[in-house]
Amino acid sequence: MRRSTRLFEIIQILRAAGAPVTAEVLAEKLEVSVRTVYRDIAELQAQRTPIEGEAGVGYLMRRGYDLPPLNFDSEEVEALWVGLSMLARTGDSQLQQAARRICRKIDALHAPRDWLQVAPWGTPTDDPAKGCVPIANYREAIRAEQKLRITYVSAEGERTTRVVRPVALIYHIECTMLAGWCELRNGFRHFRTDRIWASESADESFCGQGESLRDLWQEQDLWDSTAETV
Repeated sequence: MRRSTRLFEIIQILRAAGAPVTAEVLAEKLEVSVRTVYRDIAELQAQRTPIEGEAGVGYLMRRGYDLPPLNFDSEEVEALWVGLSMLARTGDSQLQQAARRICRKIDALHAPRDWLQVAPWGTPTDDPAKGCVPIANYREAIRAEQKLRITYVSAEGERTTRVVRPVALIYHIECTMLAGWCELRNGFRHFRTDRIWASESADESFCGQGESLRDLWQEQDLWDSTAETV
């Protein structure tokens, strides 16, 4: 979590709290060290955020503190809420967490839109505890133009190990597909992320090639494919 996001989260937690919140509780919620919380609190206080309290006792937000309103009209807020809620269908757990953080920010500045509901059924969540590879790893590799070595199991049960240059993620209702240049097949291939049994960074990157590969992939009109091409 970026520091700016973490500072906002501290403000949100303290605004919602009815009693002092200790640094230990904040650290647990934010998944950081207590020392980091102390530094963040000091930074917020230096910015004249009205946080009262001290280490060992807990912190409170002075009543009446508010954030500047977001310049969205009602329909824009509702569109954001529905769109963010639909991320629950992607199976991408880190995007879902980011969506929940954004929804909390919207709720803090506008009336909650809890009467707008989106069914959560879709791609199973990429839970590492169940052996899944986090989809966030693929997004990071695409941004960094980092080759991946993956172990893939096809619908027919064939297991292969490949080096892939990832170029895009396609979120379908029933699955998420990783699109990339497969060095084994010497062409673009689509891989269902729920059939990638292992993934690690290869020794090489493909810096400077990502945009041109993505253009070529889009020219071949492959983005809407829901079938794996192994």
